[in-house]
Amino acid sequence: PRVVMGLDPGIRTGVKVAVVDATGKLVETSTVFPHEPRKDWDGSLHTLGALCLRHGVNLIAIGNGTASRETDKLAADLIKLMAKGEGPTIDKVVVSEAGASVYSASEFASQEMPDVDVSLRGAASIARRLQDPLAELVKIDPKSIGVGQYQHDVNQSALAKSLESVVEDCVNAVGVDLNTASVPLLSRVSGLSGTVAKAVVRWREAHGAFSSRQDLLQVTGLGAKTFEQSAGFLRIRGGSNPLDMTGVHPETYPLVEQIMAKTGKPVAEIMGRADMLKTLRPELFANAQFGVITVKDILTELEKPGRDPRPDFKVARFNDGVEDIKDLKEGMVLEGTVSNVAAFGAFIDLGVHQDGLVHVSQLAHKFVNDAREVVKTGDIVKVQVVEVDVARKRIALTMKLGAAPARAPGDRAGDNRYQGPARGERQSGPRRDEGLGQGSAMASAFAKLKR
Repeated sequence: PRVVMGLDPGIRTGVKVAVVDATGKLVETSTVFPHEPRKDWDGSLHTLGALCLRHGVNLIAIGNGTASRETDKLAADLIKLMAKGEGPTIDKVVVSEAGASVYSASEFASQEMPDVDVSLRGAASIARRLQDPLAELVKIDPKSIGVGQYQHDVNQSALAKSLESVVEDCVNAVGVDLNTASVPLLSRVSGLSGTVAKAVVRWREAHGAFSSRQDLLQVTGLGAKTFEQSAGFLRIRGGSNPLDMTGVHPETYPLVEQIMAKTGKPVAEIMGRADMLKTLRPELFANAQFGVITVKDILTELEKPGRDPRPDFKVARFNDGVEDIKDLKEGMVLEGTVSNVAAFGAFIDLGVHQDGLVHVSQLAHKFVNDAREVVKTGDIVKVQVVEVDVARKRIALTMKLGAAPARAPGDRAGDNRYQGPARGERQSGPRRDEGLGQGSAMASAFAKLKR
């Protein structure tokens, strides 16, 4: 983790600034006014530069809302300014600020930052999202982030249950650091309720960091059953037992000791040694309590202890000079982030304050029935501008950048061309794609979204 400065862009109300240290603790806030009407560009650079030097800022997180591209320019000038002096090397990243305003006004935010203005809490949230997105986003109701088309039309109770389940699965798959996790993050761990999560944090504040998973049994309200359900998802780095850093459950520690006895080496030496672990035969250690599959899972976990299953962090590189929908020209090839996916296509954030649409027919050279088969929210994609309607704020894009892949003679699988009725058969209805050009396809898709 690095020291991060969060910038919550704004024009008239100014750019809200928050600096958080490597642990996510808020250390200082400010507000600068580089844009209209004050246009205090140099003063803003001076204030931000002083904050960077004072706290050793390594990373700048910029919200993607109103005035994001203008604030991105400010950050670029700041980085150039710091490079000339003795300041630290700084990088900048634009991050989604979806739900930040909801968090700012939430009860948890007021408990976490009671003396901080509501507008500045959003900047702190933006900074933390870059440090640890999962830990920050669990503080927000998933519905506030925007989860897709028809979100408000479906059964809200069923939607809430489904979203809660997805968040819990994600948290458990990644694992939670027991000594740094907040109450909202701990409460998403399997087996831990909100009350028990608060008790864990209170114990940590009173007694200091947990040195072993077994310490959890000292927490009031956390019994043997809760420990059994949650312990495997909780991690302790630098604790007394190296296995506490892995996803290996404490109930299987005796089995790990048997495996270590076979190798003749302590667990700390064998962890991460894939070459040695791959020589072990799982069936030799299986017993009535733990089967071969469990033993294989343990060996896999020991090969990469403490690994994070999430993919590498990537961001789209927006083109310089393309800051508004008016800057877009037909034929431009741009990089963008998939912001939302519907059955009829994908919306792409190009950094111009208006998402473009890649219609489902423009996602690939093969036939695509549902856009979700090809892309998902957060994907970084390259697109070409097909049509721009500035008045109606509509941008049509295509992901078919290269030539269609060569097809074997006679192979019509995945062909997008219309298959007419066989000779002698009547056509039962109008052709589905009759009269649909790229523009009308885009209009139809937007009309669906409006409904």
